[in-house]
Amino acid sequence: MRATYHHLTLSAAIPRRLEADPDALVRAVEELHEARMLWLARAEAYAAQRRAEKRSGRRAAANPRPWWLRSWWDGPNRAWYDAPFRHPPLRLPEYVRRQNAMLDGADLPGCPACGDERPPVSNSTGHGWVELCRGCAWVLAPCPCGQRHRVVPETPFNWNGIWRRAHMSDDGTPNPHWPAV
Repeated sequence: MRATYHHLTLSAAIPRRLEADPDALVRAVEELHEARMLWLARAEAYAAQRRAEKRSGRRAAANPRPWWLRSWWDGPNRAWYDAPFRHPPLRLPEYVRRQNAMLDGADLPGCPACGDERPPVSNSTGHGWVELCRGCAWVLAPCPCGQRHRVVPETPFNWNGIWRRAHMSDDGTPNPHWPAV
């Protein structure tokens, strides 16, 4: 939710003061709605497939689980919870299309979440290293210990500041002074 909110404020250019551009909310809702329709269609198809599998005697779901059923804690997008501004730069419908394509077995280039093909960045866990996508902090290579670790954001943030859109200026552009506001 936090990364999605941050993404929508940027992609729809929602200003700090909504009175400056009330249509920004419409743009955000349209992007969210388009992504939701893609996700719902895929989720309904998955539910129909699982019902058929259960009728034929296959009770256990295939692994890996579909992207929308994965736990945020165990998933490779854990960093988006810890650092909500490190989300993929793609529009939400493009992200959903990319995840659905991978679920169908497509071998897409670059980061699974955003497609960034730059070399990963290493992030210390205190006793090992994880490799993160430079574009969105998706975990490309987990810690050798096998445990999930909290990703400490490079830029300190305050959720209340993000919620109040302190990262945005009054005209809908990113605030160049954030997060030191």
